[in-house]
Amino acid sequence: MDKHQPKQPLSEIEIRAVYGQGEEAVVSLVSQLMARLNHLEAEVKELKGRLGKNSRNSSKPPSGDGFGKRTSSLRKKSQRPSGGQKGHPGRTLEWCEQVDEVVSHLVDECEQCGGSLQTTAVIDYDLRRVHELPSLSLRVIEHQAEVKCCGACATLNRGQFPAEVTTRVQYGSGVKGLMVYLMDAQLLPSERTREVLSELFGCEVSEGTLYNARAKCFEELAEVEHRIKTQIEAAQVLHCDETGLRVNRKLWWLHVASTAVLTYYFVHAKRGRAAIDEMDVLANFDGVSVHDGWQSYFSYDCAHSLCNAHHLRELRFIEERDQQPWAQAMMTLLREIKRQVDAAKAAGQAELSIRQLHEFEERYQTILIDGFKANPPPPIDGNAPKKRGRLKQSPAKNLLDRLERHDTAVLAFMLDFRVPFDNNQAERDVRMMKLKQKISGCFRSATGSRMFCRIRGYISTMRKQHQPLLEALTGAFTKNPTFPLLQPE
Repeated sequence: MDKHQPKQPLSEIEIRAVYGQGEEAVVSLVSQLMARLNHLEAEVKELKGRLGKNSRNSSKPPSGDGFGKRTSSLRKKSQRPSGGQKGHPGRTLEWCEQVDEVVSHLVDECEQCGGSLQTTAVIDYDLRRVHELPSLSLRVIEHQAEVKCCGACATLNRGQFPAEVTTRVQYGSGVKGLMVYLMDAQLLPSERTREVLSELFGCEVSEGTLYNARAKCFEELAEVEHRIKTQIEAAQVLHCDETGLRVNRKLWWLHVASTAVLTYYFVHAKRGRAAIDEMDVLANFDGVSVHDGWQSYFSYDCAHSLCNAHHLRELRFIEERDQQPWAQAMMTLLREIKRQVDAAKAAGQAELSIRQLHEFEERYQTILIDGFKANPPPPIDGNAPKKRGRLKQSPAKNLLDRLERHDTAVLAFMLDFRVPFDNNQAERDVRMMKLKQKISGCFRSATGSRMFCRIRGYISTMRKQHQPLLEALTGAFTKNPTFPLLQPE
């Protein structure tokens, strides 16, 4: 930049002074002004793009959309009415034959003439049944271990307490299981957990007692977590994702590897390859990994499938901001392929026909060609100093490069019916972390975050397998946890 580049708006006197210096000075000033104008236009376009992003056309969560008009869903509107559908079994409270208590409502006098009916025989009953909670209070159970002296050798023999009864006075496994359930399943902070236990059961516990229960549960679930991880590594398809979380006021990352019936969480200070290596799932996996295109995942030798829900949002953003027809065409194609795949699955087919595959692949490549024509590579200025890293490109060009480079991963759901269209499974599994942070805030230590991950992975797995959750957590304190199945019935 020379002395003629304006830092502030030029006054008329300054402009005339440049003009007085001759043609070269004017050309230099105009060139610099044009360069600055181009830079500002690019900056404005980028900022407008950021402002135009919402949960419909990007990966921003719906909570970031503000209180304005809600964005429309990418899903097509169903033709069915809202509410329960015809033939739906429903969940009406049913009449049961067994009752726990009978409350009699007597008839002592005639409502017409006032005569006494106290000695009159009952000819029938009108019945109504109320499902009610029992009175909530702790039961104190005394365990008595017999002590006997052998008459033959005078040895004192003592009865054995259950494995979970370890101290003179303690909380039972059911209470400890409920503590963990409230903190890690319902995501209540410790103070609110103490309030629930106090108000419902009259149980006054300290914060230390809550965290001791969580630490014990964490310890007892080590073998269960190992089995979950091993079974995920043996799965045909797994879902991967990551999201940020706060540990001791610093940004850490929650990583998830999951299937429809198993969940494994791992927390690490890094997001990329170092964390995934230490997580040690993909290194031993030879199936199909479904993810959102984070580059670190591609460094593993397994097959890959990309989340097309992400692609649809990115394509919508490009179509809305840049009005590029190829983006709308690609959205239409991906949705059409999904409809054909869903129809084939419903018909019991294992794959699409060769003709369908060939037609879809040709259309895909044609759309990419049109996209690249509309988004040529950015020009290279030979006089500009070289910068480290890749040359900055537009969002449209970056997306086109990904769709071309990883075309097999984008269309994996079309080529292999075991592979889903999107990565919603993993996204659902990490979503609870945002809820956790909204309710309880961040973790105070790395140890606490690892405890939460192991217990929460077990909770998620038990829910997926429709196991009674409170019973499963209670079992962890009796050294009898429920072990998950790879393919539950």
